[in-house]
Amino acid sequence: MFFHRFLFNSPTHLFLLLILTTSSTNSADSSDKNSPSGPEINITKRISFPDFSPNNPRTINQDISLLGSAAISTENGCVHIPETNLQYSAGRAIFSSPIRMLDPNTRTPASFTTTFSFQFKNPSNTSGYTSGGLSFIIVPDEFTVGRAGPWLGMLNDACEDEYKEVAVEFDTRMNPEFGDPNDNHVGVNLGSIVSAAAVDASGFGVHLNDGSVHRAWITYDGPRKFLEIYLGPDGTVPPTRAIYSGNLDLSPYLNEYMFIGFSGSTGHNHTQVHSICSWNFTSVSKAFLRVPSSESCETKITLDSYKVVPSKTPSSFYIFVAVVVLLLVIMVNLYFNGKRKERNDSDEIAVVPKGKQRLSPPNRARKFSLAEISSATRGFGELQILGSDARSVTYKGTLLYGCNVVVKRFSSKFFSSRASDRRILIKEIKAIGKIRHPNIVSMRGWCFDRQETIVVYDFVPNGSLDKWLFGFGVLPWTRRFKVVKDVAEALSYLHSKDLAHKNVKTSSVFLDISFRALLGDFGFLLSSMESTRFESLVSQKVDVFEFGVLVLEVVSGRGRRSEPGELDLLDLAWAMHESEEKAKLVDRRMGPVVNPDQAIRVLEIGLMCTLNDNKGRPSMEEVVEYLNLERPIPDLPQSRPVSLFPYSSTTGLCSGYSCTPFK
Repeated sequence: MFFHRFLFNSPTHLFLLLILTTSSTNSADSSDKNSPSGPEINITKRISFPDFSPNNPRTINQDISLLGSAAISTENGCVHIPETNLQYSAGRAIFSSPIRMLDPNTRTPASFTTTFSFQFKNPSNTSGYTSGGLSFIIVPDEFTVGRAGPWLGMLNDACEDEYKEVAVEFDTRMNPEFGDPNDNHVGVNLGSIVSAAAVDASGFGVHLNDGSVHRAWITYDGPRKFLEIYLGPDGTVPPTRAIYSGNLDLSPYLNEYMFIGFSGSTGHNHTQVHSICSWNFTSVSKAFLRVPSSESCETKITLDSYKVVPSKTPSSFYIFVAVVVLLLVIMVNLYFNGKRKERNDSDEIAVVPKGKQRLSPPNRARKFSLAEISSATRGFGELQILGSDARSVTYKGTLLYGCNVVVKRFSSKFFSSRASDRRILIKEIKAIGKIRHPNIVSMRGWCFDRQETIVVYDFVPNGSLDKWLFGFGVLPWTRRFKVVKDVAEALSYLHSKDLAHKNVKTSSVFLDISFRALLGDFGFLLSSMESTRFESLVSQKVDVFEFGVLVLEVVSGRGRRSEPGELDLLDLAWAMHESEEKAKLVDRRMGPVVNPDQAIRVLEIGLMCTLNDNKGRPSMEEVVEYLNLERPIPDLPQSRPVSLFPYSSTTGLCSGYSCTPFK
């Protein structure tokens, strides 16, 4: 632990680590190349959980890791995900030791067979509705909890683009955006929530959410790359007909060693308890023994997957040079640490305590050092800049383990000399950092180093919504409608946590590789001069107002600002409503595939969000219900209200209808 902390304490140490790692890797690689392959052997691993009761020796020895909302029930000896009626939660039950799933030399996946019994129960207060599902998963780590909601706890928020994952899902909710055939299906997922293959379980007489105990049999032949899945009642032999069988190459989604287990999740409005009551697993992987050299004895035969110490030892001269360099690095480190301590002692504000920090899972926001941020952004290089405004500069960065991030560096000149301003900002950033929602860009962490205030977000590959609405291409109506619903879900979730976004606009909405909308680029308090106005004027009510304007932009394909002499978008929308010509506002570039009734309905919801707070402006929770057809939309007033804007324009805080603090 000391060596790890020492090496990462400065860029000089990082450089030394890279040198040591490179040299050791090269030596090992050269040894591997010179090592001939011997006879082939099988490595077998067996796991057996007849139940998960406290009396089971494997349970006592903590051979199963419970993450998130997963827990073992003392009543029936089953793993429950979630344990109780928890809304929007995710959990995993993972076997604690890694399993060899791939031969790295031949890239041949391991063969495995697993069978488990499971049951879905619906709490009595859900009236038969379910949300979520259960998956058998093969993942690269044993400490990460995936996303809640329809993501089944499979995807990893820490490094989604590079996250290797194989799963067999048993899903009781239909999500058309994921290609689900219905709300009772089995799917095979390879590094994505979108199933590579999905089968309707109803055609095999299986209803996953009927409350009965089911049993699944999954068999994979690694050399043949052939997968079979059987599903039937518990206590019986496997059915004669597989629910799925086909050729499937898992090798691109496997590391040599992986962790196996189960993941599950629930949604917002309705919940479901997933139980795993028994589990057996057997895997067989191929490996090669090494042929011993003439200088060694037969007892020193090792598996090819292990590294061999280089036989050639360095000369005494190189050892001397390495020792001298190491001593110099230690002396330089002690010198700069002393200087840093003197500067920290002279600071008026101790922003982050120097106490020992607990390591946090990779899907939790954490503190970054300034050296890490600088390395990720190539020293805040100009080529890394994505955008800038008067208050901050945004960079694209790449962390050491390969994940792309967005780094927002705030300008120090917008902080006042009072310590309370920065403490308020830090508190707000950390509160947002705890938020995890499928439609909110995850905050990876922050850096508070002397006068530096930096926020690190996940990088979303498809960029911001404004570039798709007003730039290249034309978004079809189905995707636009999905964007509106995604943003509404995100704001509703934020408001339920007593938080506000404070910067709702098309450039703050991002589209991932599946064109799912994620709300990001939060607004933050930046000076005491604005604090009173910020707290009193920019709040959840303004989020709703700005969401309404965003809806108009999405439906019309026009920006909120207009050319001189023309009506702004909000003025134009109300004028179209008064003349009963709202259909003319729908973006004609979408062509005939647009659903006009649905588009006009969404347009009316957007106008409703711009009503005065005391004249019918809904909450975001109500907006979600309107969009999901769960409640009728109230009638809009025939004409535009006299005092439309939520705050007086005479204060100078709002220009036109836009009251967002950052433009």
